[in-house]
Amino acid sequence: RGVHVITVNDYLASRDADWMGQVYRFLGMSVGKIVHGLDDAQRRAAYACDITYGTNNEFGFDYLRDNMKFSLADMVQRGHRFAMVDEVDSILVDESRTPLIISGPTDDRSDLYISIDAIIPALTAEDYTLDEKQRSVVFSESGNEKIEELMVQAGILQGSLYEPANITLVHHANQALRAHKLFQKDKDYIVKNGEVMLIDEFTGRMMQGRRLSEGLHQAIEAKEKTKIQPENQTLASITFQNYFRMYDKLSGMTGTASTEAAEFQDIYKLEVTEIPTNRVIKRIDEDDVVYRTAKEKYKAIIADIRDCVRRKQPVLVGTVSIEKSEVLSNLLSVEKIPHQVLNARHHEREAHIIAQAGVPGAITVATNMAGRGTDIQLGGNLEMRIEEETAAKVQELGRELTEEETKSLQAAISADIAAKRAEALAAGGLYVLATERHESRRIDNQLRGRTGRQGDPGRSKFYICLEDDLL
Repeated sequence: RGVHVITVNDYLASRDADWMGQVYRFLGMSVGKIVHGLDDAQRRAAYACDITYGTNNEFGFDYLRDNMKFSLADMVQRGHRFAMVDEVDSILVDESRTPLIISGPTDDRSDLYISIDAIIPALTAEDYTLDEKQRSVVFSESGNEKIEELMVQAGILQGSLYEPANITLVHHANQALRAHKLFQKDKDYIVKNGEVMLIDEFTGRMMQGRRLSEGLHQAIEAKEKTKIQPENQTLASITFQNYFRMYDKLSGMTGTASTEAAEFQDIYKLEVTEIPTNRVIKRIDEDDVVYRTAKEKYKAIIADIRDCVRRKQPVLVGTVSIEKSEVLSNLLSVEKIPHQVLNARHHEREAHIIAQAGVPGAITVATNMAGRGTDIQLGGNLEMRIEEETAAKVQELGRELTEEETKSLQAAISADIAAKRAEALAAGGLYVLATERHESRRIDNQLRGRTGRQGDPGRSKFYICLEDDLL
């Protein structure tokens, strides 16, 4: 009947399907994977396999698209029998109320967005009330009067703003205000190839094809002066919570579920069982250090990183947004400290950056992308290096390597990685240095869990200051 193995991103879905697929195929089972960009025939073939890997978004949207098909033969899914959810707390708790929406285009009103966007910068702090915790912003009384006045001057408004005929203008003004005051570039979204791409706050990744509804995405496009796509109307919608409740049997694993045990029991009727670690954890979790200003905090972080480079200890530096990762990257560049940056802008190089993050003295500055499910191997990733160096050798020689040359190269790489692993372990293992606390404690715990894996030594430390968003 088929088992769906669901994980949080395409990288993990592809990696796990390739890793574990070899075992399942040896045992006589078929394995498929659902990733972005497949057509219906490819999706149908993947769902017909005994085991199907994919992300929660892909499974959810396929279900919605199936419900919009005109005949059963066109559907790609074949029922919801059994689901195994990797990183189950991220999918069933963090994103449980996120609606998956399939929408269709409506009339183009891009001129109105641009006109209203132009008058928002004229507002002052007294003209609106901002609540960052609730993520809401509304016009104050003086703000309502001012926006009405500005609209009349711009020739957008005839009569009073609150006349029934002008109700859409009120909606557009509210969305433009939210776009300017609630949504920040390089934190909530990035602009890539002239498009506004949303960033997932839990995983730090771009959400391909996902757009904000009710004109909010268009208001952000007007703010960033990119091409304004037409507004959409909802054609089909479901939340992750309702989608996963359709499965006859549901199970999952994660390293950070115990804090949400009550929620799993109440909503999904799932019990949480703790499994002891394979080997004793040797990781040292140091106390948080608190600074008064961000400048003092970054100065201490740079000093700590410099010390690790001197001692050849690999460091994973965790940041809460793309913007913060690039600020820190600039500071490291000024100090001439070599490093790699892993955020949604560089997602194509993710596997390569992660493969090198455990090399002695390597500094990797990352967003939440390097949190969940990321396995950083001390000394470097053997498979990745063999693949890259074999390809480089083939290109250099202009021919395929002989069996003897391949064995010799693999032996040399294995010896080098073993030596580098010993060097990294002697320096204390991977050091996770977090530059800020996230709103979700589980995301902090996930970052910590990148070090001290399988009994290796390691340590983690959080640097915070009174200027952090959370404080």
